[in-house]
Amino acid sequence: MGKKTYGYVRVSSRDQNIDRQIAAMEKIPIRKEDIYIDRQSGKDFDRPSYRRLLNRLRPGDTLFVKSIDRLGRNYDEIIEQWRTLTKAKDVDIVVIDFPLLDTRNHVNGLTGKFISDLVLQIMSYVAQIERENIRQRQAEGIAVAKLKGVAFGRPRKEIPEEFPDVVKLWENNQISMREAARRLGTSHSMFAKWISQCQDKNKC
Repeated sequence: MGKKTYGYVRVSSRDQNIDRQIAAMEKIPIRKEDIYIDRQSGKDFDRPSYRRLLNRLRPGDTLFVKSIDRLGRNYDEIIEQWRTLTKAKDVDIVVIDFPLLDTRNHVNGLTGKFISDLVLQIMSYVAQIERENIRQRQAEGIAVAKLKGVAFGRPRKEIPEEFPDVVKLWENNQISMREAARRLGTSHSMFAKWISQCQDKNKC
């Protein structure tokens, strides 16, 4: 059986358009019946068409994807699938939008798999460093903002001026707690919290 060429297309929701990816596959060209399409996202990389594709692939086959992120949602997933495809399945991968990620043999004598693995590891490292830098910048920004007195989270709702009068009505069983909260424009749980605060401070 000769080597075959396949394409994999993925969009993260059923509403997204697959035309650009399909057009790129047809230029290769790849037969329509050899293009596997997933139109769903998931918590795990558990896509039905991709699983069928994995079962279909044989050593020496070539898989085309439009971009590297079609193989996973993050670089950990991408590298895991890359290794599955190139090592366990022994197939070649060609990323159309990134020519360096082409595991087929190159004319310069260096194997495409070696070059592609190296490029992918570098991309993964850069992505990880960038994630760490973003987290660090966020933490530093929050720390500086706190020093400047910037408050985070939802602003604390002040107790309305009419609260004492409404509390008296509630204490005299003239209105329910929910009615008291409605009159103050808040929830009954917040009304109860305000009562607790006033009792702790012995004033309101």
